[in-house]
Amino acid sequence: MASLQDTRLSMLDLVAVREGSSIAEALAVALRTARHVEGLGFTRYWLAEHHNMPGIASSATAVLVGHIAGGTQRMRVGSGGVMLPNHAPLLVAEAFGTLAELYPGRIDLGLGRAPGTDPLTLRALRRDRIEREDDFARDLAELQHLLDAPAPGQRLVAVPGAGTQVPLWLLGSSLFSARLAARRGLPYAFASHFAPRLLLPALDLYRSEFTPSPALARPYTIIGVPLVAADTDAQAQLLAGSLFQRVLGIVSGRRARLQPPRPGFIDQLEAPQRAAIADFLAAAVIGSADTVRRGFAALHEATAADEFMLTCDVFDVDARLRALDIAAAALRA
Repeated sequence: MASLQDTRLSMLDLVAVREGSSIAEALAVALRTARHVEGLGFTRYWLAEHHNMPGIASSATAVLVGHIAGGTQRMRVGSGGVMLPNHAPLLVAEAFGTLAELYPGRIDLGLGRAPGTDPLTLRALRRDRIEREDDFARDLAELQHLLDAPAPGQRLVAVPGAGTQVPLWLLGSSLFSARLAARRGLPYAFASHFAPRLLLPALDLYRSEFTPSPALARPYTIIGVPLVAADTDAQAQLLAGSLFQRVLGIVSGRRARLQPPRPGFIDQLEAPQRAAIADFLAAAVIGSADTVRRGFAALHEATAADEFMLTCDVFDVDARLRALDIAAAALRA
């Protein structure tokens, strides 16, 4: 098993819209954050597709990928992920093929199968058909075909897209995605930043069933890690109040913009609410540099993940960048 210091750091951004702020400001914060973590040596910066959510501005994921890639220089940029059932594979191939032509060697295409939204928005996305489990595997195969070099006489060609072979990643929080990634020989990212329950079984299944492919010779795993770091544990716990409020809104169905931290917020909740937040954040690392270092070490010991992909729901932007500084230093220490 590789050492903790060999583990790569990356970032997943849902482009949170903060209370009292605007969507334009949220987009500016995302670009500022991307430039900051590129300077810290992060490997990649992913944007997640969500719809009809007042506190998330990453619905037009491919557009944002281009925005972030255009504002950075070296770091890989991609989707974490595009929800493939929401889109025709041809349109995804053309969009990410265009990005690959604009930013050669820097674009990732992470794919998920969850709706990323509510039933009303599903209908607006024209997902009112009955979907079967094998639909996703079929759409994935079609997308891979469209991104490969076109065969002689191929009638349907993605232009741009064909021949770009944009790296595909499978994302998920279930054994289904782990098994499909293993069978297709694709890298796998587990969504432990919000659904950590099946993290270890999914990684074990992926590694045990992995079949090498032209895309990947050996298993490669990313795990999502919610991060809140500060100079002291007490400061980190205070900053984490914004994250706790966001999680409570998700589990209770009352989503809102990212809220400023409220001292003692978690202590004022009922026991079932605290338990729900703890389950949601079982893979979170919250604390000072020493605490973050120990948290990373424990996650690495448990998962042997090749890469930690951080989420960082800190309300104050400067404090958010400071948290990412602490994370990068903790991993190197």
